[in-house]
Amino acid sequence: MTKTDQVPGTRRKGSQTRADIQEAALSLFTERGYDATSMREIAEQLGITKAALYYHFDSKEAVIRSLFTDHLRALDELLDWAAEQPHSPQLASELLGRWLTQSGQRGLKTMRFVAANHTALKSAVPPGKGGAMERIDQATRIILGPDAPLQDQLRVRMALLSMHSTVLAAQGTKAGNADILTAAIRAATLLVSDLVPVPETPIVD
Repeated sequence: MTKTDQVPGTRRKGSQTRADIQEAALSLFTERGYDATSMREIAEQLGITKAALYYHFDSKEAVIRSLFTDHLRALDELLDWAAEQPHSPQLASELLGRWLTQSGQRGLKTMRFVAANHTALKSAVPPGKGGAMERIDQATRIILGPDAPLQDQLRVRMALLSMHSTVLAAQGTKAGNADILTAAIRAATLLVSDLVPVPETPIVD
């Protein structure tokens, strides 16, 4: 990631600085490893002072926690929207498509970090209730309805997890983000093509 262009004499908005820090940290953690990356290096990557960095995040652990918090918040907003809509095949398709789109954006980069930094993740984000699987369960009920057969539920849950599964499968290969995204979308579509209309999915750059 290159340093963010900035007009002399101006400052980034706080929310943009926070997002830039998350992006730079995530790239460095994935490329170099979590333990091998320092807060100073994150600041240097962005061309900001350590004081500016610590204003937003007091540690590397805080950066990682914020990534997961933001990702879960985005899923909650999606699920809140879906829960207010009447159940229909079109809703099921749109929810799945939007879920894959979110997973293919910041979620994909976060999952690649997770795959490369399991040990660091355990200390930075302790396991607990209210995680991604709870959201997957809620999304499955919205997509299929409350009384769907177990086998159908499992297939939809696998489709919702397709991005994560493909990131794990890509370990040790030369697959880039676009390769992972394409394979994950294809896998999700194959899993539920007879249950849910084919969703609109993100364009691979």
